[in-house]
Amino acid sequence: MSHIAFMSSNLQQQLQQIIDNKTKPRGALGRLEELALQIGLIQQTTRPVIQQPHIVVFAGDHGIAKTGLVNAYPQEVTAQMVLNFIHGGAAINVFCRQHQLTLRVVDAGVNFDFTSNPTNLITAKVGYGTKNYLTEPAMSVYDAIQAIDKGRNIVNQIAAAGCNCIGFGEMGIGNTSAATLIMSAITGLPVTEFTGRGAGLNNEQLETKINTLQQVFEKHALNTLGEQPIELLSRVGGFEIAMMAGAYLEAVKLKMIVLVDGFIATAALMIANAIYIAEKHRTLVSGWTTLTDHCIFAHTSQEAGHEKILKHLGVSPLLSLSMRLGEGTGAALAMPMIQSAVNFLNEMASFESAGVSNAEHQTPNA
Repeated sequence: MSHIAFMSSNLQQQLQQIIDNKTKPRGALGRLEELALQIGLIQQTTRPVIQQPHIVVFAGDHGIAKTGLVNAYPQEVTAQMVLNFIHGGAAINVFCRQHQLTLRVVDAGVNFDFTSNPTNLITAKVGYGTKNYLTEPAMSVYDAIQAIDKGRNIVNQIAAAGCNCIGFGEMGIGNTSAATLIMSAITGLPVTEFTGRGAGLNNEQLETKINTLQQVFEKHALNTLGEQPIELLSRVGGFEIAMMAGAYLEAVKLKMIVLVDGFIATAALMIANAIYIAEKHRTLVSGWTTLTDHCIFAHTSQEAGHEKILKHLGVSPLLSLSMRLGEGTGAALAMPMIQSAVNFLNEMASFESAGVSNAEHQTPNA
């Protein structure tokens, strides 16, 4: 958030003064005060608002999942869970209903044809799952770019309908493996730092997953692709990760409040950030140095490596509930905190308006 503050020093001072002058001890609302400041800077106003908050879940299949080397559940579960989202039976449906959030599900590349065409499903299929990156690149560079562009367009349309606050989730059997490879390539840290149990691998399966991913890392020379996000996506990424990366880029461009969910959503953000940095350097556009300045990190996933990557990014998530479900569930649970931060900023009385003495502003008696 530091660079946002640098860009808006006068506004930052105004917001901080308003926050400090509420009827409370300075800093007594903790992280909510930080959120209020960040949201005001993102929206460039002292009176921010949350309009039509959305959770968008991107779904895609991964060719590696057909081998069973990195996943406990079969690839077919991706499509089955998308149908569950559509019919309202998943955890993300429950939380979105509870907090009155609009849920949209995106078929970014599921190996299934959804014929019922429900209103809450966005069909943006790039392909019927990626290829097996153990033997060949997951997708073409063209498909990676296409997926990114579709993600941008989806967010653009949602924003045009009045939404200014959005969280992203995902569904895709095997996508923790793609996220692991992406994080390792971008950070330069070993694959083992980020490899976890995914949806429930036992110890033997986890060892197989680690060995498989190390083999993939070496095959595609991912250590050379940390600053080539499109090529990195084409080698190991999922369609849903690529589409989410595009969604992040468009949401930041439109000055939306962006909530980052868990492990896979963070990997997609890292791809988006690498693209943003490359584009900024090419066009010499002034603005945020990284996308993370513009994002609110919802929670720390229990998936191995997520806490490490959050520390690497220098960010502090709002929640720590030992969750590892994905689906955007962490973002949905954090959304009420965003609303609370905005509400106290706009509605809480000041010391002056409430006629309350402010001890911090009193002059001690001589």
